[in-house]
Order: sequence, then C-alpha cells, then structure tokens
Amino acid sequence: MERRNFIKQSTAATAFVTLGGLSLQSFAKENKKHITILHTNDTHSHIEPFPNDHYKSPNQGGVARRATLIDSIRQENPNTLLLDAGDIFQGTPYFNFYGGELEFKLMSMLKYDAATIGNHDFDNSIDGLYKQLPNAKFDFLIANYDFKNTILNTHVKPYKVFKKDGIKIGVFGLGIELEGLVDPRMYKETVYLNPIEIAQDMSRILKEDKKCDLVICLSHLGYHYKNEAKISDLVLASKTKDIDLIIGGHTHTFLPKPTITKNSIGENVLVNQVGCYGLNVGRIDFYFDADQNKASKGKSIIV
Repeated sequence: MERRNFIKQSTAATAFVTLGGLSLQSFAKENKKHITILHTNDTHSHIEPFPNDHYKSPNQGGVARRATLIDSIRQENPNTLLLDAGDIFQGTPYFNFYGGELEFKLMSMLKYDAATIGNHDFDNSIDGLYKQLPNAKFDFLIANYDFKNTILNTHVKPYKVFKKDGIKIGVFGLGIELEGLVDPRMYKETVYLNPIEIAQDMSRILKEDKKCDLVICLSHLGYHYKNEAKISDLVLASKTKDIDLIIGGHTHTFLPKPTITKNSIGENVLVNQVGCYGLNVGRIDFYFDADQNKASKGKSIIV
C-alpha cells in the first residue's frame, strides 16, 4: 500500500473533559499516562479518496492516507487503540467484486484492534461475512446479537480487554435491530437482544469483574432519533453507568468533537461519531493521574 501525503485538520477547538474527578490542574501536574483512541465508522467500502472535483469532499479520504495519519499518531503515542463502529461493507464496486475481502485485509494492514458489526455487514449474508473473517486480523465485538444457531457462533466476542501502559481498557460492541433493515434471509437465526440491558451487563463485567480503568462501547445503534423510544447512543448513555466513551455509527453523524452527556447516575459520558466513508478519523486522548483518575480531550481529523 503506497503511502501518500495527508492533510491533518482539526475541525473544532478541543476542550478537556473531566472524568472520574481529575481536574485540569492535577492533570497538568501529574500527566502520568496517556491513552489515545482512534476510531472510524460507516466506511462503506470506500478505498480510494474522493476525486478532486467531488461536490462535497474533494480529494478527501482514502485508506492509504488514513494509514499515514494513523502511523503518525502511533509514533507520537504507542499506547493507541484503533476501533471501528461497523458498516465496513457496501458502497463501492470494491465490495461488489471482492465481497469484503479487500476491506478486511486493508483494515488488518492498518492494525485495527477491534470492530463491531453494522447492518450492512450482512449485505452479502451472514455466510458471506463468515467467509471473510480469515482476512480480518482483529476481533469483532458484539454483545447483543446471539449467534448460537448461526455459522458465526463462537467467531465473535461480546467484549475484549486491552492493556496499554498498565491501563486496562474494556471494549464491548452493540448492534442495531436488524428486523426491518436487513432481509431476514441475510442474518438467518441471529437473535437481537436489548442493547440497554446488555450494556448494563457488559459495563458491570468490565468495570467490576475485570477492573477496567476505561470502558468503551462500540455502537452501531445510531447517534440520535426524533423518536425517543428508539434506542440511540444518547439514550444508551442516559440509561447506563460505567461507560466512559460510546463510539457510534449507523446514522453517519459528523461530530467535530465528542458530545458530553450524563449517564444514569449523573456522571459524564463521551459520545462520538465521525460521519462516514473514511473522510474523518476520530481521536480521543485520555490522561490518567497516579490514582487512575482521568481527563480527556477529543476531536475529528479530516483525512
């Protein structure tokens, strides 16, 4: 994969968010540990940059440029995780021709750490998704799809714990309800489970049982809906606790910086989503003091 020059632009001023009681003053004095989270969503098989004459995003995006950007950030901070919130498939002839093989191979070359599953990742059927799994050198995490009567049984995980510079980071995945979005023949006997109930279980396991310092939800539920009865990332945040960051997808919502909202016990949660098509990479930096209190800052970077 040939590397190309990239232009890195911050789309908004970055603000610090205090999480877990770490003030900015104590952060400045005790900058002990630094974890960087990079993330994408809804890339939809966009491998090449948009052309120079594109009406909206001229000369932006492209996997090679994303690779250069990600490598530069990893050199700056080796304690970096790279995550994706689903809908990797469908959107260009690359998917029609290769069936997802190219997308997974390129993500493996970029060294993604984990991804969740979006509704369009079933567009070549659950069998087509399973067929491409050997090309993915990273884990798929989804906790609210029960695959026990399908070919994907045991091939995905509900969560995974990563350790960077002594910081334990728990990541779990949630998917949107497939009924009404996907032909049932595509997902077969996959059973959808309530994402709020599952998130409550996952966050408890990761925070209390696994003793994670940072809990991240990879969500393909969507950022926000006018119908508040529909479960979105903002609804999920408000009805759960112990989640520090929700990385979203599905609604192609572009946020220049993470939304700060409150969980069920009044604590801050970050919710972020960076549009679609690989045009942006989300970056969120967490800083931990000696007592594992944390602060964060986040932004979207144009590729």
